[in-house]
Amino acid sequence: MEYLWFWIVAFFFVGYFVLDGFDFGVGMSLPFLGRNDVSRRQVINSIGPVWDLNETWVIVAGACLFASFPEWYATLFSGFYLPLLLILLALILRGVSFEYRHQRDSARWRAGFDRMIVIGSVVPALLWGVAFGNIVQGVALDENHVFVGGLLSLLNPYALLVGVTTLLIFFLHGVLFVALKTDGEVHTDARRLAKLAAAPTVLIAVATVIWTIVMAAGREAPLLWLVIACGAIAAVFLLGAVVFSLRGLDGWAFASAVITVAAAVVMLFGALFPYVMPSTIDDAFSLTIENASSTPYTLTIMSWTALIAIPLVLLYQGWTYWVFRKRVTRVSIEAAAAH
Repeated sequence: MEYLWFWIVAFFFVGYFVLDGFDFGVGMSLPFLGRNDVSRRQVINSIGPVWDLNETWVIVAGACLFASFPEWYATLFSGFYLPLLLILLALILRGVSFEYRHQRDSARWRAGFDRMIVIGSVVPALLWGVAFGNIVQGVALDENHVFVGGLLSLLNPYALLVGVTTLLIFFLHGVLFVALKTDGEVHTDARRLAKLAAAPTVLIAVATVIWTIVMAAGREAPLLWLVIACGAIAAVFLLGAVVFSLRGLDGWAFASAVITVAAAVVMLFGALFPYVMPSTIDDAFSLTIENASSTPYTLTIMSWTALIAIPLVLLYQGWTYWVFRKRVTRVSIEAAAAH
C-alpha cells in the first residue's frame, strides 16, 4: 500500500507542475510580452480563470504527503524550511497581485503588481527544482532522520541545475500557453519568444536528464529503466514542442510541453525510488518508502477516499478548462477597458 501512495503523491506533483508550471511561465513572460497595458492584461487574463485552481494541486499533494508519509513530511518541511517558506511567500505575492492590480486606475500601481507577479513566478519555478534536486540526490540526514546540513548545502550543483531546468521549462511551457490562448501582437511575440527560449532550455534539460540517469545508476535504482525511458520521453517531446511551435501548431506544441513536464517529474520520482529522502551521511539513515509511511490502516482509508475524490477532481478540472477554452482576444480586452 505504501508503494501505491508513493505514486499517488507523484501523481499530484505531476499535476501541480504541469498546471501551475505554465502559470509560472506566463508570469515570467510578462516583461517580454506585455508591451503595453492591453497586452499585459491579455497575458494575465490567459490564466485568469484557472491559476488559483491550478495552485490547489500543491495543497492536495502536501496533504497526501503529510497523511501517507509523515516522516518524509516532517523531515522535508523542517530541513527545507527556508526555501519552502520563500516559495509560499512568492505564491502569496503572486496571488495577491492577480487580484489587486486592476483595483486602481494607476499605471504605477499596476506596474508594481506586475513586478510582483514576475517575482512570484520566478522564485517558485527555481526553488521547486532546487528542492526536488536535493530530495532526489540526497541530503545530510542523521540517525534520527533529522536534516543536519546547512542552507548552503542545498545550493549544490545538481540541485541548482534542476532548479534552472524547471525555471526554463516552465518559462517555455508558459510562453507556449500564451501563444495558444491569445491573438494579435501577443500571440506573435509569444511564438518568437518560444523560438528564442528553445535552445537554452533543450541544452540544460538534456544535461539534467543525463546527470539524473548517471546518479540513479550509481546507487540502488530498481526503476532505472523508468528513469531512462522518462528522460528520453521528456527530451523528445521537448524537441517536439519546439518544432510544433515553429510550424505554428500551438495546440500540439503546448500538449508536447505538458508531456515533457509530466515525464520529467516521473523521471525524478523514478530516480528517487525506493527512497523518499536518501541520506548522504550513511545509507542506513535514509528515509525509504517503507520506514517513512503511515500505518496500513491509514493508507487503506486514504485509498478509498482517493478512489472517489481523484476522478471528481479530474472531471472538474477538465470541465473548467473546457468552459474557458477560447482565446483571450485583444478586441475583448480593449472593449472591457473602454467600459
